[in-house]
Amino acid sequence: MIDEEGYRPNVAIVILNGENKVLWAKRVAEDAWQFPQGGVNEGESLKDAMYRELMEEVGLTPDHVEIIGQTKNWLRYDVPRKWLRRDGYNRYKGQKQIWFLLKFIGKDSDIFLTNSEKPEFDSWRWNNFWSPLEQVIDFKSEVYKKALNELSSYLD
Repeated sequence: MIDEEGYRPNVAIVILNGENKVLWAKRVAEDAWQFPQGGVNEGESLKDAMYRELMEEVGLTPDHVEIIGQTKNWLRYDVPRKWLRRDGYNRYKGQKQIWFLLKFIGKDSDIFLTNSEKPEFDSWRWNNFWSPLEQVIDFKSEVYKKALNELSSYLD
């Protein structure tokens, strides 16, 4: 599902532990780290998409988290041309995201990265809230900055 501007609706998930550290995950077989994120299916609410992606990517259920807040508007990033798939989606430019901030109320042992047929991540760690801005791939950096700035208003 791609909108008229070429962006695929997506949810991004920032999971915050009791020390205000965020869950930071490493993509399978890459030296690339990011927050869990994923597409919104046709007819799916943003909240339902977030919970589905939460389960698929890090094995957590709604019982493991509480929603603290979310970004008010879509945040967009373009995917570099060299990374675009040539599968008929010539209009595709990138992602538009709503970001959720979740309080983690489970145990670290609840985090399970191989909960889907094709896991996205092979490692994870707790990071300081702002450190992902220094580590995320460059084409996502501006969206991360906007999202974390907005979500930081929910921190204690």
